Amino acid sequence: MARILLGVSGGIAAYKALEFVRLAMDAGHSLRVVQTPTSQRFVGEASFAALTGAPVLTGEFEYDPARGAFPGQEQPTHQPLSHLRLVANAELFLIAPASANTLAKLAGGLADNLLTSCALAATCPVVVAPAMNNHMYEHRATQANIELLRARGVHVVEPDSGRLASLGEQGVGRLAEPARLLAACGQILASGNPPARVEQALSTAPRSLSNRPGSISDRPDSAGQANWMGLRVLVTAGGTREPIDSVRFLGNSSSGRMGLALADAARRRGAEVMLLAANVALEPPPGVAVHRVGSAAELQDACEREFPGCDILLMAAAVADFRPVDSVDGKIKKGGREHLTLELEPTADILCELSGKRAPGQTLVAFAAEHGADGLEHARKKLAAKRVDAVVFNDISRSDIGFESAENEVTILTGQDETQLQRAAKESIAESILEAVDRLRADA
Repeated sequence: MARILLGVSGGIAAYKALEFVRLAMDAGHSLRVVQTPTSQRFVGEASFAALTGAPVLTGEFEYDPARGAFPGQEQPTHQPLSHLRLVANAELFLIAPASANTLAKLAGGLADNLLTSCALAATCPVVVAPAMNNHMYEHRATQANIELLRARGVHVVEPDSGRLASLGEQGVGRLAEPARLLAACGQILASGNPPARVEQALSTAPRSLSNRPGSISDRPDSAGQANWMGLRVLVTAGGTREPIDSVRFLGNSSSGRMGLALADAARRRGAEVMLLAANVALEPPPGVAVHRVGSAAELQDACEREFPGCDILLMAAAVADFRPVDSVDGKIKKGGREHLTLELEPTADILCELSGKRAPGQTLVAFAAEHGADGLEHARKKLAAKRVDAVVFNDISRSDIGFESAENEVTILTGQDETQLQRAAKESIAESILEAVDRLRADA
């Protein structure tokens, strides 16, 4: 895991930085925090210090009890300059939220506080996550500052659209959610810091930006990421439930996190996304059409209706293989019986039926949640049997990844190669899967 230096500038969104710290710590990262004086009006340094277990600094000449070291690092024997030692020890410097004022300072090369001094001295990847009112964000000056930072190799995680801090205000400018920030950091760290490739893969390119000069709402991805505008993507997520009676069912533990991450990643690339959510309790991503289903039969009906019009199918839902032959209308009573026998019958193989009806140009991706040492071989067989373009395999025998976890570790199998993705946030895994889809479609 990595050493992440978090810079927090002024703005109400500073409270989200606390959640980022919690998620990053849970993922095993080591963190130090620097704050601007203005940010302390929103979140005090004691909160960050309690979460990270390390001193929080706000001034360049402030004494650092840890002498620039991160938790777990050996401290130097002398007292170094904080803005040099802290960022020299960091493997990534994330500024979240990055206010309009801080972005302007960074673009101008100013170093009038500890945060901007660290940024100017940084040799590690620098990531900025803007957060501000939509009018400030869309202003030509702010957009010019962001583009200048991009040109210098700074990674930008675009803000989200929605309700803003001011009463009644709506628009682009919401700080990216902490999970997306962590996914961005994970992908940048894993990539070896190629700014031109990674930055836009984790950005949003919000749709609500105006088309005035300087707006980037419909800007093609200068980093080379495929633009999915005009593509229709069908994503299934969650797990089906097969009723035994009116209150009981056969089901599985799928939370739907992976499917939701895929839907959000496709939406951020510009695609029109339909999400078929099977018993998913999580909030779906914004800008995605959602149809909720319960059983395998309901999912099959929805897939058959939506599949002919899609360009890409991402079949992430965990579909039951069997269902009770007879479902009781009402509640089965115990009634003194010692045993209850259920007779099961197989459900339809939805993916096989869809692949048999595929049209030219459609790309189909299956998911194989297998258990144990033979899982990868089962996934290879599924690739051929289901007649799909790719299979994403993960080992559900591991307790640290899979259904309920926010992280995953998968192998992407295609007819040409097998790519293993190390454990990362599901948002990061989703981006890598879509990159694999890009390659498949380019080779088709």
